[in-house]
Formats: sequence, C-alpha cells, structure tokens
Amino acid sequence: MDARLQDLRYFIAVAEELSFTRAASDRLFISQPALSKQIRQLETCLWVTLFDRDRRTVTLTAAGAALLPRARRIIELWEQARQETAEASATEQAILTVGFQTRIGRGLIPAVTDRLAEDLPNWRLLFRQVPWSDPSIGLAKGEVDVAITWLPLPRDTGLSWRVIATEQRWVALPPGHRLARRNAIPFADLVDEPFIALPASAGPLREFWLAAADRPRPATVAAEAETAEETLEAVAAGLGMALLPAGNVEIYQRDDVVYRPVHGLSPGELGVAWRGPDRRDAVRVFVNSCIGCFCGPD
Repeated sequence: MDARLQDLRYFIAVAEELSFTRAASDRLFISQPALSKQIRQLETCLWVTLFDRDRRTVTLTAAGAALLPRARRIIELWEQARQETAEASATEQAILTVGFQTRIGRGLIPAVTDRLAEDLPNWRLLFRQVPWSDPSIGLAKGEVDVAITWLPLPRDTGLSWRVIATEQRWVALPPGHRLARRNAIPFADLVDEPFIALPASAGPLREFWLAAADRPRPATVAAEAETAEETLEAVAAGLGMALLPAGNVEIYQRDDVVYRPVHGLSPGELGVAWRGPDRRDAVRVFVNSCIGCFCGPD
C-alpha cells in the first residue's frame, strides 16, 4: 500500500508541532484520535516508527527525521504540479477564474471586464465563490487564478496581494436589538455582545472580523458561518451580531437586519490576491485593473 499525500501532510504537521493535539486542532482541524490513526497507518505502510511518544512529549525518530525533508519536497512538487497544470489549462481555454467570499459589487467587475476586453480580448472571467473555511480563497489549491478578498491573508502561503480599497467596519444586528436605535455605535458597547464568527480555519480573517485585537477579553461566539449569507441569517434569527465592511451594507440589504457604523475600529482592507509565482499576462492585467479601479493607474 502506497502512502497518500494526505498522510504526508498529517506527518508534516505533527513533526513541525511535535504535538498530536496542536497539529490536530490548530493545523488540520480534525480529531486527535483520527490523526493518530492516520500516522499509525503511515508507519505501517513504511514499516518504521516515525515518532517516539509518551504522555508528555513527541519527538521524531531517526526514520521520521529522514522522512521530513522528503515529505515536504513531495508536497511542494505536487502543489507546483497542480498549480502549473491548472494554469496551463486556464491559459489554453483563455479563462481566468476569480475567487471571492462575499459579493464583490462596488462597480469593480464591470471595470475590470472592460479592461480585460481591451488588453486580452480572447480571455473571459469565470467566478467561483469560496467558503470562509478556505483562507486562501481557492488559490492554494489551484481552484482559482486570482481572488478579490478581505485582508489579512495567512502568512507563508506563497500568495501575493495588493490593497485596492479601505472601508469602515459596520455592524449587522437584529432590528429589535436595543442598539439598533442608535445612528452609530462605539465598539466598546459591542464587546460583551454575542457574535457570529467565521470558522476557525479562516485564521486571521476570523480574528479581524471579531475585532479580536481591540477587545479587552475574547469575543463571545454564538455561532459560526461559512458564508456571508449564513452570517446574516444567524443575525436575523437573533443569535448574535457581526461586523462587515461598509460597502457590503448596500450589497446585502434586507428587511430583517439593521446595519450601523462602528466607531473605534480600524477600517477593513479589500485586496486582490494571486499566487506569487504566477506571472501570466492575464493575471497581471486583472491585478492592475483592480488597483486602477480604486487607486488610479499603478
């Protein structure tokens, strides 16, 4: 039986964390028993012991230390092959796939489409919504070529990005909430309210939209949501409130949710992102068009 790429990813996570618990909860988002089972299967496949473990510590064996750099290289080569294959296919079909997690709006796409039609008339745009549980907006897996995304993105992902707009953070809350009568709300009045959060796998974006850096204590998370639509349904149901960028207020207008500006928070940043090594003309034109739409010529 040959090892699977997933098994190697699991091995790398444990080897880097030297903890099955941290690797399972912080890196892989699976249960610790499931992770242990996969590592045992990999050890059986290789006929070696990869980790010495006791109740307190996890260390690499000599076999594990030998496998680690090769496992990293195998994953690196596979990701490179997958991305280059996807890019070659997209170039052959003249399709640029754009990832997004919330509706884009702001007149951005018509402006970019016009620019693309001028510079690369044979190319067309294809749009794919990606759930918040994928913090790379589909870029890491090669599912999209570029993305319009709210920042921050996770570090050490090989992604590049540019800020194209900044917007004040607002709050969405049920119409019957006591704070809905105000015209604007200081963030200090929201810190003890229950919030609808992005999933834990969203990483730094979850923390930003919970305003974690501005809180004297951790947020009370009433529920998690995979999309903006799920978030607003939870808000309308009275489960909690949620922060959102000002430009999304008009895009997501509905009768059962009230939006108010929030004072005391830094603005959100809208960005265009792409894989750093991807230097195709279509990617360059798209990125420069996004930048020019809000910021003027680059």
